[in-house]
Amino acid sequence: MSVLDKLAACAGEWQGVNTLQDPFTAQAEDSPATAMVTPLLGGKFIRIDYTWHYQAHPQAGSLLVGYQADAGLVTAHWIDTWHMGDKVMACQGAATLGEELNLRGVFAVENGPDWGWRIILTPVSEQDLRIVMYNISPTDEEDLAVTTVLRRGA
Repeated sequence: MSVLDKLAACAGEWQGVNTLQDPFTAQAEDSPATAMVTPLLGGKFIRIDYTWHYQAHPQAGSLLVGYQADAGLVTAHWIDTWHMGDKVMACQGAATLGEELNLRGVFAVENGPDWGWRIILTPVSEQDLRIVMYNISPTDEEDLAVTTVLRRGA
């Protein structure tokens, strides 16, 4: 079973907690989170639409994921109201032993070099799904940015 098959098995509604490592306050901020996992085009792609809050303001995002089994390549497009605004981040990476998707993209920083972003999607079980995101400096140092822990129909 490929990791995309594992994500497809996660189809449906999810609820949980989003923890943002707030870059403005240097504090972790928890908020309720929801997600909808939807297989598309006969399961060739998986879309994950999610919601969370930042200081009581609703936020939303979406990740469209595909897997090229012959190349072992995972590709995705990520959009998010808080992190990406009106831009799309193209990401790619690998499936790790059929257990998680490890994606990486880049984003421009005004008056400086590009930074990286890493998204790890882990279908822990058919009842538990985890999304972890990291900010990556131009010197390749990673800082935890977001952890979302979801449970099916919780």
